[in-house]
Amino acid sequence: MPKKKLASAVATAAADPDRRATSYDVALRAGVSQSAVSRCFKPGASVSAKMRERVMRAARELGYTPNAIARSLITRRSNLIAVLLSNLTSLYYPEVLSELAEQASRRGVRILLFTLPRESDIDHVLDQVLQYQVDGVVAAVRLSPAQLATFDRRRIPVVFFNRYLRDTPVNAVCCDQFEGSRAMVSRLHAAGHRRFGVIAGPEDSVVGQERLRGALERLAELGVRDVPVIPGSYDYDSGVNGLHELVKRMRRPPDAVICGNDVMAIGCIDAARFDFGLDVPGRLSVVGFDGVGPSVWSSYRLTTVRQPLERMAEATITLLMDRVENPGLPPEKRVLSGQFVEGASAKLA
Repeated sequence: MPKKKLASAVATAAADPDRRATSYDVALRAGVSQSAVSRCFKPGASVSAKMRERVMRAARELGYTPNAIARSLITRRSNLIAVLLSNLTSLYYPEVLSELAEQASRRGVRILLFTLPRESDIDHVLDQVLQYQVDGVVAAVRLSPAQLATFDRRRIPVVFFNRYLRDTPVNAVCCDQFEGSRAMVSRLHAAGHRRFGVIAGPEDSVVGQERLRGALERLAELGVRDVPVIPGSYDYDSGVNGLHELVKRMRRPPDAVICGNDVMAIGCIDAARFDFGLDVPGRLSVVGFDGVGPSVWSSYRLTTVRQPLERMAEATITLLMDRVENPGLPPEKRVLSGQFVEGASAKLA
């Protein structure tokens, strides 16, 4: 690079201390093209280690940082992903959000979080999501075909996280809730449990209903019928109140309680021990679903089904970004199996 040209560029920048350095300034100092500078700041781009170090050193010397807004105007992409979550989800979902954010960051995009009071309240935030011109949507809530059509008209791909639509082809990454619940019931029944109660998730939770359906269908196959089901909200109090309602309806404690998630299972265990004086698992077996952090605490050591969170998050972001970059790809559904965790909250065969 001509020394005179470089000196002129440096002098221009020095003459205006408030002027922000540009990629052109970095390219001049590093002796590379502007496109090379762009590649060095793009995650996953092909660039040699030597060139990257030269560009980054020049950027540090000039105090340069890429302008994401300017880049989005050029590429016509916001590099933003909307994540839709319900407030009624369990403690499991902060872990989901963390994994999704990490996977998205690796692809050079950022996450905007939109929370809903209930899964069915998506209409309240739909306009807000569209205003941010997001490149794609991860939906851990229920969406109607009409709402999906709204995104489709704007060419915004959607990937469902841990749920899907039965009669509409959609992109989805799911843990096999149905089979996980069936396997849990089979283990409990084989261990001699005959009187079952269920504390289920909200009625508008696709995940909760899949878990409930799997449990009840397997119980019916085993000849166990008229199982009381108490609806819950995935929170601790639902587990406490759910056990009280089960004992009231059944007139004595059941042999086993199947909870729609780990948080309700923890509440159920505490109610069994402190409100009814029941030994868990000696007198009452309690199982959950998710594999949240507190499930392994020594006070609980839950028997549960742990969802493959990291793999699910990676698959979700990959599925979404593939469709951002290639909108013509057909819908795809990926189903991953959960891991059965034999804890200390249930007697098993």
